Amino acid sequence: MMGAVLETLSEHRCFGGMVGFYQHWSDACQCDMRFSAFVPAGHNTGPFPVLTYLAGLTCTEETVMIKGGALKAAAERGLMLVSPDTSPRGLTLPGEDNDWDFGSGAGFYLDATQPPWAIHYNMASYVTRDLQKALADFPGDPDRQGIFGHSMGGHGALTIGFKHPEIFKSISALAPITAPMQSPWGQKAFSNYLGPDRDSWRAYDATEIVKASKNAATRPEILIDQGLKDQFLESELCPHLFEQACVEAGQRLNLRRHEGYDHGYYFISTFMDDHLKHHANCLGI
Repeated sequence: MMGAVLETLSEHRCFGGMVGFYQHWSDACQCDMRFSAFVPAGHNTGPFPVLTYLAGLTCTEETVMIKGGALKAAAERGLMLVSPDTSPRGLTLPGEDNDWDFGSGAGFYLDATQPPWAIHYNMASYVTRDLQKALADFPGDPDRQGIFGHSMGGHGALTIGFKHPEIFKSISALAPITAPMQSPWGQKAFSNYLGPDRDSWRAYDATEIVKASKNAATRPEILIDQGLKDQFLESELCPHLFEQACVEAGQRLNLRRHEGYDHGYYFISTFMDDHLKHHANCLGI
């Protein structure tokens, strides 16, 4: 696969490797998109297993690199860490910037079908197609890839990872939206991006995807960490619904609940190393 034409926005030496921020044209989103990538040093110079992190609402491609606490562990394990932006930006679509939980910063990792979003808000195709093309010139191993994320990004990691095992061999999530059809955030996003037909929403609901799976019992174990002081736990995240779906489908799930932890990056950074270890084990490091 030939790489996309990349514009390097900045690069920064970190733990012996390099954190870079890049921009490129996306056919799926019909606009320029940004992503970040950490390439470790040493480890025979690659190719490195690739771990894609999908960030949550209001975040960007910078957030995990700055706040996630992942870079030292990624450097030590020889993992390449990638994080795309959370939506297209600056398109001046009506309503794009009205709310923090919809539009800019809230692409929900789906392919929109409703105007005016359908032309640009196609983050599922971006992650699985255009971002893959953009990474072709990096020293990553396309056959050893994992995906994880937080909140909205956890929803994206579960749905994209489960639907694309040919790309992603390991999945984990931190405080994910696991049943967006039952969540006010998800209902708002789905009704606007996908329209009123709730049957079409099922393709982007992790709980519904696992329920409909014919081979869940053969899939690798999924790791989820969830704080019990998370202010969105009951209303938006609903991990118990995903847990029950996994039990019924035979999907192996390690859902760890943690007293005292909330929804933010203090929680994420606490358990980040465990997630990198999970993916490293699945990817044969």
